[in-house]
Amino acid sequence: MQNAVREAPTQNTAGMSSGDVASINQLRDLWQQMRTEVAKVIIGQEDVIEQLLICILARGHALLMGVPGLAKTTIVNSLSQVMSLEFNRVQFTPDLMPSDITGTDILQETDQPGKRAFVFVKGPIFANIVLADEINRTPPKTQSALLEAMQEHRVTVAGRVFPLPSPFFVLATQNPIEQEGTYSLPEAQLDRFMFFIHVDYPSLAEERRIARETTGAASPKLNKLVTGEQVLHFQDVVQRVPVPDHIYDAAVNMVRKTRPKSDDASESVKKWVTWGAGPRAVQYLIRGAKAHAVLQGSYLVRMEDLEAVSQPVLTHRILTNFHAQAEGITSPFIIERLVGEMRGEQERG
Repeated sequence: MQNAVREAPTQNTAGMSSGDVASINQLRDLWQQMRTEVAKVIIGQEDVIEQLLICILARGHALLMGVPGLAKTTIVNSLSQVMSLEFNRVQFTPDLMPSDITGTDILQETDQPGKRAFVFVKGPIFANIVLADEINRTPPKTQSALLEAMQEHRVTVAGRVFPLPSPFFVLATQNPIEQEGTYSLPEAQLDRFMFFIHVDYPSLAEERRIARETTGAASPKLNKLVTGEQVLHFQDVVQRVPVPDHIYDAAVNMVRKTRPKSDDASESVKKWVTWGAGPRAVQYLIRGAKAHAVLQGSYLVRMEDLEAVSQPVLTHRILTNFHAQAEGITSPFIIERLVGEMRGEQERG
């Protein structure tokens, strides 16, 4: 996380039961063990792994942007292993059909001779963690097959509703280089993703370690540290983390400042932004801040938790205009300015 300063975990447990406090302490310790375990096969990318876990704890989904070869699939697979979760990968291609993801009815013989019946065969979406690899490679008709699953955690086929397993998490990837023959995600579907996570190249030291440590013996088998039932329990605990009123106000103000037609918007936002974030961004800011606080061992949400999740929550929800593109202004730059302005307002207040 891009956090300049991290405070020591607060000891204020007001509003939390002793059981929730114990669960937060347990999760903080498990998080350290998970980082150590995943580091057996993943070198670097600590921020990406932390943001993915925040999404899981906050019951969200994530969209990863990164060039090929940065271990995006391996990261997700490793997390699913240490968390004892079922993992499925779907390679999105132009000829992929919605039924290839959700499943379809097939005609099978029944116990009665000469009689057949349609039986629903579940698709790869029926898993705890689903990797939608290169989601922009398939047409909108197939992309939309994920909409109901991501929002309602269920699939409707031929008028029948099939619930998805819990916990359920969709991770989609996009390649920023090859854009020919791709289909950009509609804004409505893009907004379903809680986090937009940018996966960058490793550092020089990390790349040297990759050269030495990943080209010899086979990758070690990862230990299972958390069960699916524990993940559901921790998700419930995260929901109950107290949030001070000024944090709620800060989240709302931050989102409203991204809208160029809002009275709260700065001149730079009015100049550079076409569309700002909607109300779902407020929800994800709060839920993400709760999960971030818990991973830091805190028993309530602090301003630094809100700032830590502002980039991945808002990046894909701020649409810049021609003036911004001409000046090389990006969404992350605008968010960084907004966070700085709000920090300054708090210090003055």
